[in-house]
Amino acid sequence: MSALGRVVRSGVGRRRVQSLVLALTTFAAVTSSVLSLGLLTVVQAPFEHAFSARNGAHLAVQFNGSKVTAAQAAATAHAAGVTEASGPYPIAAALNTTVGTDCPKKDVAGRDNGPITVTTRPDLGSTSGMDQLALTQGRWPTGPGEIALPWQHYATVCFGGSVVFSSLPGKPSFKVVGFGGSVTSSATAFATADGFARLTAAGAKSGKQMLYRFAKAGTDADIATGKQAVAAAAPAGAVEGGQSYLTAEQQATGNAKAYVPFLIAFGILGLFMSVLIISIVVSGAVASGTRRIGILKSLGFTPAQVARAYTAQAMIPATFGVVLGTVVGNLLAVPILDGATKQLGAASATIPLWVSAVVPLGALLIVGVTASIPALRAGRMPTVRALVVGRAPRAGGGRTAQRLASRLPLPRAMSLGLAQPFARPARTVLVGVAVLFGVVSATFAVGLGTGFNRYLDTSTSGFNVASEIVIPTAAVGVPWNRYGPNDPRNPHLDAAKVAAALAKTPGTKAAFGWGDSGATMVSAPPGGEPARVFTITGDFSWTNMELLSGRWYSAPGEAVVGDKLASAVGIHVGDNVTVMQQNKHLSLQVVGINFDTNQGDYTVMTDAATFTAAGLTPHIDQFNVELASNVNGSDWSTSAAAALSPLNASVESNNDGTKNIVVITMGVLVATFTLMLIAVAALGVLSMVMQDTRERVHDLGIFKALGMTPRQTVAMVLTSVTLTGLIAGLIGVPIGVAVEKATLAPMGNAIGRHLPPSVSHVYTAGLLIPLLAGGIVIALLGALLPAGWAARTRTATALRTE
Repeated sequence: MSALGRVVRSGVGRRRVQSLVLALTTFAAVTSSVLSLGLLTVVQAPFEHAFSARNGAHLAVQFNGSKVTAAQAAATAHAAGVTEASGPYPIAAALNTTVGTDCPKKDVAGRDNGPITVTTRPDLGSTSGMDQLALTQGRWPTGPGEIALPWQHYATVCFGGSVVFSSLPGKPSFKVVGFGGSVTSSATAFATADGFARLTAAGAKSGKQMLYRFAKAGTDADIATGKQAVAAAAPAGAVEGGQSYLTAEQQATGNAKAYVPFLIAFGILGLFMSVLIISIVVSGAVASGTRRIGILKSLGFTPAQVARAYTAQAMIPATFGVVLGTVVGNLLAVPILDGATKQLGAASATIPLWVSAVVPLGALLIVGVTASIPALRAGRMPTVRALVVGRAPRAGGGRTAQRLASRLPLPRAMSLGLAQPFARPARTVLVGVAVLFGVVSATFAVGLGTGFNRYLDTSTSGFNVASEIVIPTAAVGVPWNRYGPNDPRNPHLDAAKVAAALAKTPGTKAAFGWGDSGATMVSAPPGGEPARVFTITGDFSWTNMELLSGRWYSAPGEAVVGDKLASAVGIHVGDNVTVMQQNKHLSLQVVGINFDTNQGDYTVMTDAATFTAAGLTPHIDQFNVELASNVNGSDWSTSAAAALSPLNASVESNNDGTKNIVVITMGVLVATFTLMLIAVAALGVLSMVMQDTRERVHDLGIFKALGMTPRQTVAMVLTSVTLTGLIAGLIGVPIGVAVEKATLAPMGNAIGRHLPPSVSHVYTAGLLIPLLAGGIVIALLGALLPAGWAARTRTATALRTE
């Protein structure tokens, strides 16, 4: 090994704490950077590639067939902003289906398979034009009795079997010959023109669909503008709904994209902290090794060699952190990306190799540049000056601060410590900035973590809140709604009789009944998943489900829709939505937008009386019961069973343990990165305080000779960082709050939700006051080790040290 190599190895070995700090800092920065940049790149690629390759439509608009002619629909192709259009295509929405009895899977045969939207195209297998369809399995239909369905949502339909349109008179049956669809799910089933004619002849109500591309379509506002232009070009009231490609993209990639904002925030925090800590460690190494630099130069080391030696001492531990951070970042991406591309029929994605190369190289470049500045300064230092400065004790600074501190009613050891930061203001600023980043990270993480917990709390509100639940006896031990809401085998409750029985049972505090009505909304959002319409009877107000806008329904004909459905379709309070049950249509006025994460992405809620008044059937599958606080659940169940058994209803304890794995994973990542950054901040303080303490060891020996006890020594060292920590906390908490606010909204947008105040406004006095003291805690944690070392140093040893 060369002489320069031995110097580097010896420097790294002597400064184990500083080396650990460098490795941890670069590890945290690289891990979060690889994750955020990798996810941002990967989750966009499959959808963008498929959308571009298949010339996807920016907007699919459904027109009411009774209010617009084919010519009028086609004329909207000339609306303002439209660059390309296709259609009109006939479309029949929300047709309920069941799996044919010819399915060899006996547990699937005859099951209600939910509503689908059927359309036809002139050439289903065309590879030109707009919104080209892709085939996943089988072939496209060629005869009037054949149909193709989307694989994602109808994979349980037996390939080669049949699907029956159970909501139409005569129940026409179609053979499933393929699985496929469009990139934006502009429809969920495809038939030939003759096959579509069979449906309309059987009673299906047909509308018209147009597909559009716009000159500007990058944002939701652009799509809304385009939709308004289309609606203005059509007869009044003709537009029933529109499906944006942005919503389809969010459906495919939203969960993975939700990680990106907070990972970027941690990446930036880690990056700035890396630069800071590297500056602290290398500058500290130069300052504490000034005499050693003089010796090296007197032995013949050139300024360039000295600079390389001190730069390499930073690069070696940083390289370990970079390599480990790259590996961990790629490993953490695996569960996050799992399934992010499956909706588009693509294989599971991994972080691109260029990300795993660019981020580590960029981090090493930053480390090298940051470390080289003080290293070059060390190399240029004259040999004689280095030898003299390294041996001569520095004159004390901050005399004025010491005199002022001595007048405070504090023990002398604490007043000495309080004045110490003013002796080296530049070093104090570095310590303060390190603590500041730690406080910002802690404040940011506490806000995010609290928001995540509030988000998870929504899983125990609304339809999931209850002490006990009442379900049909035939459904005990059977998966809820196994056969589908419109299947006659699916048991329902007699709502009026069950409600009366519960009201008479002692201990019942509140109860409501609810169920999937089997209806769905006309002009459902993209993604192939139908909107579910729930009918509710009884008092729902105690469930703590939050409203984002508007109010709860209070009269027949009113409804509350889920936030994600409202965002996907562009529904606002005051709009009307049309739902359909067994081919019967019902118009509902939207009076509220609710926040619900439990019953699927797209939900409509209305009073059961609304369906009854319209001649539709409200299905009540379950009653949620809240017991009085002093009532034993087992005793209540025994009492209720006697009244419910004649009604074919049974009681079960509500032990719903549904958890949002995405939110839980986010919480774990936030906690991990936060602990790392706080540890790095504390280690940065440790490095600086240790250097300062060793430089002042001669003064420390004098204090000990004058009678300073080990406990007083610890108090002096800890007090020296307390004021710095307090100031860093006062500055860092507002910054952390601002970072959390700037991060949470994009995360909600990524999953297509507007977050309620309970999730987005989490900082209270109970949270902020402890966080303000967080800077002191981080500073004290970093100073504990140097304080202990100073207390253990023997007086004679300290006096001999210069």
